Amino acid sequence: MDAVSLALKKEQRTCCATISDPIAEEKKERVTIEFLYLDLRECDRCKGTSEQLESALPIIAQALEASGFEMEVYRIHVQSVQQATALGFVVSPTIRVNNRDIQFNWRETPCDPCSKGCASKVSCREWEYQGRWYEVPPKELMIRGILREVYGQSERATPEAHGTAEFPDNLKQFFANKPCCGTAG
Repeated sequence: MDAVSLALKKEQRTCCATISDPIAEEKKERVTIEFLYLDLRECDRCKGTSEQLESALPIIAQALEASGFEMEVYRIHVQSVQQATALGFVVSPTIRVNNRDIQFNWRETPCDPCSKGCASKVSCREWEYQGRWYEVPPKELMIRGILREVYGQSERATPEAHGTAEFPDNLKQFFANKPCCGTAG
């Protein structure tokens, strides 16, 4: 076999480029997605958000993998004021990417399942998407929010809308009423 044939055999030619021996795989950048919640047994908002996230993750994973990212997902059942404070958790449910909420434009409204048996109403998060409010975020909101945070578009969520130095009264109330309120993970 002559030198040219040997060289061609060592390289694989494609229509667009020449691919030589396998290149060492580059280290992928890590993306951390956190789902923080208070109650997956009773709270319809937490359960619905969990279900929507599960259906969105394969789509998100495919996009991230194709662009060189590695995804890690954590489901965190927040069970105490101390844990919530340590996590910077201010509203349930929350989805964060690399420790940034995917949507800072939210509001709290009374949540009947979380208030069951409590002396006063407990409120949970509502999500705003395309001018409408949802108790459970649409899958499209999650996909857009997560990918926006990863790719750093100029329209990133801004933390000023609900940033607070104090621990939220609503969560204090939830944990104070925990013996009578939803406690499940």
